Amino acid sequence: MNIKKAILLRVRIAFLLAMVFVLAVVYRMVDIQVINGDYWRDKAKEYSLDFKKIKATRGSIYAADNDLLATSLPFYKLAFDPSLVDNETFTSNLTSLSHLLSAFFRDRSPDEYREKISGARQSKRRYLVLGNRSLNYQEKEEVEQWPIFNLGRMKGGVIFKKEDQRHNPFKKLAERTIGYINEDNVGVGVERSFNDYLSGKDGEGLFQKVAGNNWKPVNASSDVRPINGYDVHTTIDINLQDVAQNALLRAVTEYGAAYGAVVLMEVKTGEIKAISNLKRTKNGTYAENKNFAVAENNDPGSTFKLASMLALLEGSDVELTDSVDTGDGAVQFSDRTMRDHKQGGYGMLSVEDVFVKSSNVGTAMLVDKYFGNNPQKYVDLIKKTGFGELLDFQLMGEGEPYIKDTDDPSWSNVTLPWMSIGYEMRLTPLQTLTLYNAVANDGKMIQPILVKSINRADKPIKTFKSKVLNKKIASDKTLAELKKMLEGVVERGTAKNIKNEHYKIAGKTGTAQKLINGRYTWQKYYASFAGYFPAEDPIYSCIVVIDQADGWNRFGGDVSAPVFKEIADMIYAQNLEIHDSFEPDLLASEGKFPVIRAGKFDELNELCNELGISNHIGDEQAEWVRSSVSNNAIIWKENHDGKQLVPNVQGMTLRDAIYILENLGLKVSVTGNGRVRRQSVSSGKRIEKGARIQLQLG
Repeated sequence: MNIKKAILLRVRIAFLLAMVFVLAVVYRMVDIQVINGDYWRDKAKEYSLDFKKIKATRGSIYAADNDLLATSLPFYKLAFDPSLVDNETFTSNLTSLSHLLSAFFRDRSPDEYREKISGARQSKRRYLVLGNRSLNYQEKEEVEQWPIFNLGRMKGGVIFKKEDQRHNPFKKLAERTIGYINEDNVGVGVERSFNDYLSGKDGEGLFQKVAGNNWKPVNASSDVRPINGYDVHTTIDINLQDVAQNALLRAVTEYGAAYGAVVLMEVKTGEIKAISNLKRTKNGTYAENKNFAVAENNDPGSTFKLASMLALLEGSDVELTDSVDTGDGAVQFSDRTMRDHKQGGYGMLSVEDVFVKSSNVGTAMLVDKYFGNNPQKYVDLIKKTGFGELLDFQLMGEGEPYIKDTDDPSWSNVTLPWMSIGYEMRLTPLQTLTLYNAVANDGKMIQPILVKSINRADKPIKTFKSKVLNKKIASDKTLAELKKMLEGVVERGTAKNIKNEHYKIAGKTGTAQKLINGRYTWQKYYASFAGYFPAEDPIYSCIVVIDQADGWNRFGGDVSAPVFKEIADMIYAQNLEIHDSFEPDLLASEGKFPVIRAGKFDELNELCNELGISNHIGDEQAEWVRSSVSNNAIIWKENHDGKQLVPNVQGMTLRDAIYILENLGLKVSVTGNGRVRRQSVSSGKRIEKGARIQLQLG
């Protein structure tokens, strides 16, 4: 065979071999992708590697005093790679481990656990999930001490997959305000509104998919660590939130209301200290599932009369002493009749009493008299204050305010009089409260705020303060007259049932018929009370709304005002700064008499006798007494009768005060030095065993 033929033969052989190889590759590809494609795709899924998201730990939400409102707690899913354990360790400890797993999780018997783990080892499964629930951190530490698992991840095969779970330490307290957010970023409250800060930045890690459709972390050097979320610090005072929510719950439960809402705000700062929303559920209980205070806009009713009076005082020459004849309580406007709540009407009233007694007829007649020829002037005077505008509140979902202009298509011949008493408009409770807060704040209207800072650890990276919406909503004269009328409502008007001797409340009741299916109904009312306290030097403003209360007493003064007072009473009892100092009649006269105020009779009597001071007991067999002066002698009067009411310990030595209070079951805390100057729980209130009382000495 010559060289040419030899080379040609070799080329042909090489070509044939190459063709066979190509055909084999093509066949193998067809076999893998088509003939046995499903099998190999399942295998690929079972053992594939992929970069997966590593969730960042969500930031916490705090109350004003740094109490935790919401936080993410670490929980751990327990898994096991039995292939990593040497034979001797596995064989000698499997029984003990199975018993521990069975006793801990209570979902399988020890034999079932032993069989499950042995089967996984024989089939070379690298990721076996154990237990029917996740472990908390303390439980994780306990499990780490068990046989086999105590060898760690590399030798013992134990795997703890961390997963955060959101936890609200105060359970239902401010639940709707704190809110929630799900995996699709759908949520409500602070959790949703501040999600960009709270969520942090997720990391990325390499995971291997193992049998059972589970992903096992590889812990590669290429993993990107997550950046945890910022913390959100709110203005909520957890104690005041508890007071407000419980007061509201008692009222809506008593009256079977559709829902109730309350907002408590600091007058000067605009900081919301408590906000609660309770809606009746299908089973008759109440839960926080909608933020009515922020999102629900309704006809406000008579609380809007404050805006009407502001317009009258600013835009006309009307005086509070002017008279209005409300007649028999009915007046005709076009084709509609307006009526007062009082049967037979109020007759002749001053302008001040029109507001104090909440006369619909009187208010509408005044507004019609001064603005009937130019109703837009009335609207402009109100809107000029900033009232009726969006507050740009920090929580998403603020209800759109609606106060009509005269060019509104729905404006009619009866719109002005009905607007004057709070109808044909839509406002949220928070928007209404903002006007009342402005009056309390000497005319400065400020934006309510709920979140005051965003923190990384203890360091604020962003802070929030109330914006000034209007530096002065009215003249000083108008503001003084509005305050006078608001105080009159409680002193002698529609809310006189909440008048008390210790501090003054200023506010206004409101009762509006509900607009249902386009018609107002007498059977269902939106009852409210908005105001502030103490009236002389306001610290807090507050609004209470109760919707569709059952029974005869369904008006704002009957159902909403008492909730306001209960909240105010509790704040007064806890806040010593708003208490008056000693009443003059509680003190003995200075001069020739020593400063003797109160204490145990036998000790004070002995002291006075030693000093040669004439003293007599006015109440026979009184053990604890208080001093008063008659001519040149001290008269002792009974101070503590031993009943289950908080006694007056002002003026006593600390020793005597603690003795009395602790024997009555109260827990006493003390600040200052000297005698008792103030007590946080007023005398005469019923004692609750274990309750706290603070004494300020001076």
